[in-house]
Parts: sequence; structure tokens; C-alpha cells
Amino acid sequence: MSDLFGDSLQAPSRSPKNAPLAEKLRPAKLDDIIGQEHLTGPEGAIGRMVAAGKLSSMILWGPPGTGKTSIARLLADAVNMHYKPISAVFSGVADLKKAFAEAETMARTGQQTLLFVDEIHRFNRAQQDGFLPFVESGVVTLVGATTENPSFELNAALLSRTQVIVLHRLDEVALATLLSRAEAVMDRALPVTEDARSALISSADGDGRFLLNQAETLFAIHIENPLDLQAMAALLQRRMPVYDKDREGHYNLISALHKSLRGSDPQAALYWMARILVAGEDPLYVLRRLIRFASEDIGLADPQALVQCLAAKQAYEFLGSPEGEVAIVQACLYLATAPKSNAAYKAQKSAWKMACDTGSLMPPAHILNAPTKLMQDIGYGAGYAYDHDSADGFSGANYWPDAVPPSELYQPVERGFERKILERMQYWERLRALNAEPDAS
Repeated sequence: MSDLFGDSLQAPSRSPKNAPLAEKLRPAKLDDIIGQEHLTGPEGAIGRMVAAGKLSSMILWGPPGTGKTSIARLLADAVNMHYKPISAVFSGVADLKKAFAEAETMARTGQQTLLFVDEIHRFNRAQQDGFLPFVESGVVTLVGATTENPSFELNAALLSRTQVIVLHRLDEVALATLLSRAEAVMDRALPVTEDARSALISSADGDGRFLLNQAETLFAIHIENPLDLQAMAALLQRRMPVYDKDREGHYNLISALHKSLRGSDPQAALYWMARILVAGEDPLYVLRRLIRFASEDIGLADPQALVQCLAAKQAYEFLGSPEGEVAIVQACLYLATAPKSNAAYKAQKSAWKMACDTGSLMPPAHILNAPTKLMQDIGYGAGYAYDHDSADGFSGANYWPDAVPPSELYQPVERGFERKILERMQYWERLRALNAEPDAS
């Protein structure tokens, strides 16, 4: 499988005539690679290693079709290392042992080995630990490839012995260059209109291999007139956006939605939510995130935010898709345009910490119920002030444990409804101070 392509318009001579287009367009040297100049250029991490003639073990992390396999193969060629590729999808412990034994044999002859492990994240933690002694001893220079976030998928011990190299998704300029190269190798233009060509590039979503596979399908047809956008769409299968509900793409889009809501940008929030739902996410999961946001980032600045989200959940469950999704849109827009406050969220964290720190301290005796005579005799309930009997409906009594001074866990902001709450709390604080004056005298 190929996943990195260069500017050169000549296919490598090693590719057979009937090879897939992607194979024909494999680059012959690092300088041919497109879209990753930040790595392969003279100032890039890979460019510097090649110039020095010494590679360090690395993890190539990037989306599909951006060049991880090609870079690994060309790195071995560039520094004259033995190239040993394996795939975590098809390999087990026996294959790893065989690869390490082969590398040790090569090392005794003075030949270093670049061990390329495709889909390295598919090895379990114990298998990943198996790489450590061979990487540390220099028997192999490990180059792993993954589409998943290494922080989540790889052992910390393995990460500490490798350099993570981040590949970018191919932009439209790189994809257009790749398509032009394909046309040069095929010695004819792609049979589509300019609008269809642009749509084809956009549909690749940064994946060069996907683009070439689609182009190969188009090259295989014989037509008199170029296909327009509608005809091409009918011929080619539409590619869904990259979104894996268990992987990093999932968390990236959810994070983008959450931060757009927090930043009060309804347009961006709606876009990211659409990306998530169009990609096939369960709408109830999105509603759970919106409900969480209503309490964490809005809270009492607008108490209706939580009500709107719960109503949207009820409406969606009642209507189903697609009719019920407009209720989710309404909730999203309400949250984005509501005044923001994380005072309730911060108050929760402070209260939880304080509860852990103060342990099992008893409440003050005057606010304890005294249903038995014994409890009355030892002071339970003694001196309790019934707030409704006070002139202002507020006694100003102390409700904290005797050993704990009153603390300001909840600090409302001066936005939205919390401004009114702040005014009430300040009013009660003034009454509390007035009620305390006779005692102070």
C-alpha cells in the first residue's frame, strides 16, 4: 500500500505496468515527497537526521494517506539501512522475534536495520514492551506508523525512547499536484470538468491514497465528454468524513464543539455539531455533552440553559431523526448565545476538595435535630433560629462546623442571572453583618 507521493512525473521503474496507480506513483527519494515539507525539508526533523546520516527511533503520526510508509522506506534508503517492514495487523510475537533475530544477524555484519512497524498502535502493551531492549541496544531503529494519538495508544516507556513526528493531512495544493502527477503518468487528463476535479480533491479529505484510488476509477472509464459534478458523484462512492467514535477524531470534534460554545460562537458551534452528527455520531451522545456544558460553562448565569437541553433530549426521543435534530440545533444555539459562567463548576471542585480535607467534622449542634430527650439534653438544636420567624426571613446563623471558618466556595460572576444572585448574596452578607453587631459589642 502506498501513502506518500512526490512531484516527479516519472513513475519508479520498479512498478509493473499493471500495478495500481498509487503504487506507480510511489516517490523514489525523500525530495519527491509532497505535503510534508515541514519534516523532509532542510530544517525539518527528518531532513536534519538524514543530513547527519543518523536516525533516531520515531513514531510517524498522521492521517491515512499522508506518507508514513513511504517516508519510512525512503529513510532507510537515504542512510543505507536494511529496511524490514512488518504490520501489527498481520504480525504476532513470533514475527517480532524473527525480525529482531534478523536485525541482530545484520548488526553482526555491520548493517543497521530500520524496523518499520505499520499500525503500531495495534500491538498490545506487552508486545510494545518487547521492542524496548532492542531499541535501547541499537539492534533496530524503530519507525512506527499510526493514525491514532500516540499519547493514548502507546506505552509511556516506548514513547520515551522515540521521537513523535507529526504528519499533516495533505492540503488541496498537495492533492492537486498529486493528481497532476497521476495525469502525467497516465499520459492523459482526468475525464472530468474543472468543477468536478475540485470536488474530487475536496472529497479526498487530505488522503492522497484515496484520491488516487478514485482517479484510477475515473481513468478506467471511456467517455466522449468529461463528467460533470453530478455524473462523477453518481459514479464514485461518496467518502464519509474521518470520524471514529472511539478514537482521537471523536475527541477532537467534541473539543471543538465545546470550545466554540464556550467562546459564544454559535456559527462555529453549529458547524462542529453538524460535522459530528453527519459523521454518524449518536445524537443522544451530543445531547449528553450539551447538558454537561449547560451546567459546567453556563450554570446559573442562565438557569434556562439546562432546561433547554433537557427539553431538546425529550423532543429528540419523541420525534426521532431527522425531525428531532432541529431541537438539538436549538439547544446548541441557546448554549452558544447564553451568558457564560463556570462558577458552579468551580464551586463543585472547591467543595469536593474541602469535604475531603475536613473529613467527618460534625455540623454545629444548633442545626441538628433533637428527636429524643437525650439529644436535647446534650445541646442538639439549642439556639436554632428559624429563618421564617426573622424580620427579613434571614437569620444570618452559622451553618459551618465549629472548626471550619465560613468559606466562599461559590462566587457568582456579574453576567446574566448570576448578577442577580450576586446581589442577593451581597444583601444577605450585609444583613449577616448587621445581625452580628450586637454580639460584637
